[in-house]
Amino acid sequence: MRAVAGFDDYELIDADAGERLERWKDIILIRPDPQIIWQGERQDPRWATPHAVYHRSASGGGSWETRKPVPDVWSVRYRDLVFRLKPMGFKHTGLFPEQAVNWDLAREWIERENREISVLNLFAYTGGATVACLKAGARVTHVDASKGMVQWAKENAAASGLADAPVRWLVDDCLKFVKREIRRGNHYDAIIMDPPSYGRGPGGEVWKLEQQLAELLSETGKLLSDRALFFLLNSYTGGLSPSILNYMTARYVVGGRGGEVTTEEIGLRVTAKGMILPAGNTTVWKRKDG
Repeated sequence: MRAVAGFDDYELIDADAGERLERWKDIILIRPDPQIIWQGERQDPRWATPHAVYHRSASGGGSWETRKPVPDVWSVRYRDLVFRLKPMGFKHTGLFPEQAVNWDLAREWIERENREISVLNLFAYTGGATVACLKAGARVTHVDASKGMVQWAKENAAASGLADAPVRWLVDDCLKFVKREIRRGNHYDAIIMDPPSYGRGPGGEVWKLEQQLAELLSETGKLLSDRALFFLLNSYTGGLSPSILNYMTARYVVGGRGGEVTTEEIGLRVTAKGMILPAGNTTVWKRKDG
């Protein structure tokens, strides 16, 4: 498992009885996490004094209970990247800190290349990977179906000193965009995607990753350039094991490109427990000489 290190503005303080106790810079939040199925003593006093707690509703969704003043928006820093946060519906803050391990990988590989790298970031959310790749000197196409998330990503880029960086910000259905790019004959040197497990499109279309992953991978793989550097797929879908993700990526994306496909868990260190909390799987194809 690859675990985040050096993210000073984020800390998973403790994990107990279905909840995370987290520090986002100086804001303490308690959020639910269904995989935390153990129970123990909550010795850290911050369990009793958080700024806000997210409560799930029995009918679905949930809401934040604010116990101390929480800014409408605040910022955290990872290395030279800056991200704007705010409590959102369905427990999120606008950033998945475990993804820092993937930002580092992408930056390292891009910076090694003595050429401009074009990156396609699909299901790009608030732009963590986009900002990291821009910092590495890449040219990025950022695609997400949510107009609000794309605007948020623009703000993160600006906060990181990248307001004028070479990026296309696109509000679009990712699979439909991929198919149009194929028809246009466009290609990318690196592709990153973080598709949701489940969702609904603007027309009420149902998205289930297990049902659509094969088509998504098969179509997206066609956009890799002849000098492609890497392909990165992140998944939080519990029903897709690392072996399945590895096999499908090798079959539908890699083809005869050679290189290596690996799938690993990524996670967050729990300060109070001395353990690493799993936070999804990342499958990577990397060019052999990349």
